[in-house]
Amino acid sequence: MQLYLRSRLPGQPPSLLQYLAEMLGSLLPCQPHAALHLRGASSSLRPVGEGLADLVGNTPLIRIRSLSEQTGCEILAKAEFLNPGGSVKDRVALEIIQEALAGGQLEPGGLVTEGTVGSTGVSLAMCAAAYGCRAFIAMPDDAAIEKAQMLQALGAEVQRLRPVSITHPDHFVNVARRRAAEQPNAIFADQFENPANFRAHLKTGEEIWEQTGGRVDAFVSGAGTGGTIAGVSCYLKQRRPGVRVFLIDPPGSSLYNKARERVTRGVMYTREEAEGKRLRHPFDTITEGIGINRLTQNFTRAQVDHAFKGTDREAVEMAQYLLRNEGLFVGSSAAMNCVGAVKAARRLGPGHTVVTVLCDGGHRHLSKFHSPAYLAEHGLTPTETGASLDFVA
Repeated sequence: MQLYLRSRLPGQPPSLLQYLAEMLGSLLPCQPHAALHLRGASSSLRPVGEGLADLVGNTPLIRIRSLSEQTGCEILAKAEFLNPGGSVKDRVALEIIQEALAGGQLEPGGLVTEGTVGSTGVSLAMCAAAYGCRAFIAMPDDAAIEKAQMLQALGAEVQRLRPVSITHPDHFVNVARRRAAEQPNAIFADQFENPANFRAHLKTGEEIWEQTGGRVDAFVSGAGTGGTIAGVSCYLKQRRPGVRVFLIDPPGSSLYNKARERVTRGVMYTREEAEGKRLRHPFDTITEGIGINRLTQNFTRAQVDHAFKGTDREAVEMAQYLLRNEGLFVGSSAAMNCVGAVKAARRLGPGHTVVTVLCDGGHRHLSKFHSPAYLAEHGLTPTETGASLDFVA
């Protein structure tokens, strides 16, 4: 191209390509604001960052066109799968480690432990390495195998355990807690109870507020630790109390009941549902990372106005819907969040702006949520086609 578009010598007749190039140059102003711009990646770039920490957060807020057109609302989603570790948990891991280092609880060379189904572990292993620390991750053995493989690739020590009640000493969270207590210069990240989780997502809420210019009517999210919905809801409602916050809860989780108890009766949960009283084993759902049968300190900070129940079928169909209509390949919790966004849009009515979170991508869910064989085994093979949202109840 350079051969044909360079300036010709004086008196030299122009070639056809040179002539066309010069004509186009006279028609297209060279000022940046008038240049031809195709829709796609933003032309604005961040300044030079300082290592891994500066890559976390400030994720794009994208409009999901198909969901918006079908509901009459603007449905926007935080693309948290674009964090360097591939999930929203990068924010939490970074905040926990930075606060521990600043407070003297952890020093370089130390150990960070956690019990997690995978995404937080990946983020902790990555962030720990960035600060010269090590990671130990305990996880249930029914979590997607690729999450454990990712952790091992990042240098973390991984222990997979049989799923048991949180009250059992061999629950994966309790195993991780003991490991940190057994040695010096070690911290248990404690993502469920650590308020650093909540604080990390105050920044997420601030980003949403700035990216929408304050024009946000509702926020929708599932909850596992409760940090995302707590931090975002508190920030948005501080800026505008009228912002509505909706919880979407998967099968078997009791947060739906707890949230509705708080909204309708002024309490968060009944005495019978208090933590430590319910001894049931983890619930059976295809979604990972959201849903829980106990209250966490992070979730108690959440300002939830209403709660929806979601189904495995809705989540599976939504994941395929987003891939089919948007080219977005998302994980199970992100798909469930979008189910919740549709339910919230229908409840509010057309003309509102609803924001949710795409927690992670689908590449960590290939052995279960995105496995045709696994879905068929559980009677969840997706059947919907086109852009209709009839599969959302």
